Amino acid sequence: MNSRVFRLHSTLELPLDDVHEFFEETDLPVEIEDIEITRRNNTLIVKAVSAEDNISKYTPTAQLKANIAENRVYENEDGEWVEEPPEEAQPGFGGGSSSSSGDSPSWGSLAQAEEEEEPEINSKLREYACFKGDRETVLQNTALQYPMFEVLCDLARYAERGELTAIAAVDDTLEAHRIVEGEDRAATIEIVEDPREREAENTVQWRDNKFIN
Repeated sequence: MNSRVFRLHSTLELPLDDVHEFFEETDLPVEIEDIEITRRNNTLIVKAVSAEDNISKYTPTAQLKANIAENRVYENEDGEWVEEPPEEAQPGFGGGSSSSSGDSPSWGSLAQAEEEEEPEINSKLREYACFKGDRETVLQNTALQYPMFEVLCDLARYAERGELTAIAAVDDTLEAHRIVEGEDRAATIEIVEDPREREAENTVQWRDNKFIN
């Protein structure tokens, strides 16, 4: 099978722990024996290990590249960590009757207001792997490119945030792919005029222009 990836754009974001969990559970294409995950500072490299011996050990195999960023997450009432903070309680002094005269609040109202103060919200920083960019940024090297693209598609179905769009050729047949927030969506390929050709037709020919001396 002669398959290639021509166009690819990704905005996928996953918690770093989810990325490791995905590769522990996923079934790899037959062309890929294993996956090597390497972290270099704030960059995550996921490299394919060939299942065949016909690829030289000096040939760089396909790899996925992601930037690592930190996002703050919050603990909700169920003890789960979510990205949206819980709704804030609105403490207030009004609404109740007061036995004191004038504008000064009574000791009772002060105590009630203190009890109505917002509870402390637990939060922490979580690391995310951001597979963002075009083909050369996210999917690198040509050896095992298409099998690694299939892995990326499965990762996109596993992710809850982001979108993956691509055009690939499988046995000389073009296929469109679109996965949004973990779900496959309908996608089509549209053939349009190359804007570079249109620009070339409208470009002024400076050397052959009779109005220029």
